[in-house]
Amino acid sequence: MSSQVPEFTPTSPIYLKAVEIFALSRNIATYLVEDFSSLQEENKEHPDVYFTGDIVQQSISLAPEILRAEQKIFSEEKYKHVASIDRLTNLLHRNCDRLERSSSNGKDFLPILRKELKKFRKLQRTWMLTL
Repeated sequence: MSSQVPEFTPTSPIYLKAVEIFALSRNIATYLVEDFSSLQEENKEHPDVYFTGDIVQQSISLAPEILRAEQKIFSEEKYKHVASIDRLTNLLHRNCDRLERSSSNGKDFLPILRKELKKFRKLQRTWMLTL
């Protein structure tokens, strides 16, 4: 019985940090959704509930974009994915700002995500030089 091992196992520090950011954002979003899930006055939902889904969606897209950039041969194609990663991290920062202004106990965990995003940006700068 032979087991198939993938040709490329991603172990780059930036990829691992992206996976870590995804796990962290998913846990924070789960915690925040519980705070936002109760209906407000007049049966309206909390307006910030959608930002929790946004941080998860944006953070889950980081790792595949990193892999695509690393697998491309031509630099023009690589930099399209690098631009996408920049855009995603900017959106993550913006949504963290929006969630920090919300009235939730879970917003205390957002500085942890910001700290990890800052580390990710540093890794991203050095990673871009290696592409």
